[in-house]
Amino acid sequence: IREHLPSVQRVSAYCLPRHVKTRSVDELRALAELGLSLVYVGCESGDDQVLAMIDKGETWQSSCDALNKLQQAGIRRSVMLLNGLGGERFSEQHARHSASLMNATQPEFLATLVVSFPHGPERFEQGFNGEFEPLNTIQLAQEMEMLLAQLELERTVFRSDHASNYLVLKGVLSKDRDALLQRVRQSIRSPGSVPLRAEWQRGL
Repeated sequence: IREHLPSVQRVSAYCLPRHVKTRSVDELRALAELGLSLVYVGCESGDDQVLAMIDKGETWQSSCDALNKLQQAGIRRSVMLLNGLGGERFSEQHARHSASLMNATQPEFLATLVVSFPHGPERFEQGFNGEFEPLNTIQLAQEMEMLLAQLELERTVFRSDHASNYLVLKGVLSKDRDALLQRVRQSIRSPGSVPLRAEWQRGL
């Protein structure tokens, strides 16, 4: 890229935790020195049971190890979590263990997206033994409240402004956590008082 595209100023990449497992810190640091400054890591959840049911091929520990290795190499991390991934039954543990994973790794960026089913929910229902119940907008906000309340981050830029989200949130954690929690709780207590995206406005 430096040789053939010298005008490029930033290089970033998507990866899964297992992609980092096969690289040493020195190898990752060499990539950082060559210009790889940011990696988007699709952790989706910090809950081992939910990760197993969606056949993610990762665990809390494998995600933690990968994120910490990237940090050691000097590569910034943007982590993605999926709001609603555990359905009704596993919502609380999904939020709790996802917060635990973020607290243990302190990513520079954190984004939440809402789990979506563009081709139908059948794959998820199979993993959940046919017991997957999607969350409605109030339940999604309640899960978000649980996540935010348990996050203990120092300087993480937080966003839930992806097109899949109903409720748009932006801030820096933990500086803006109380304000974000207030907005989420208002959307729960007084539906309609906080603007939500309509279905036609949402997408992947």
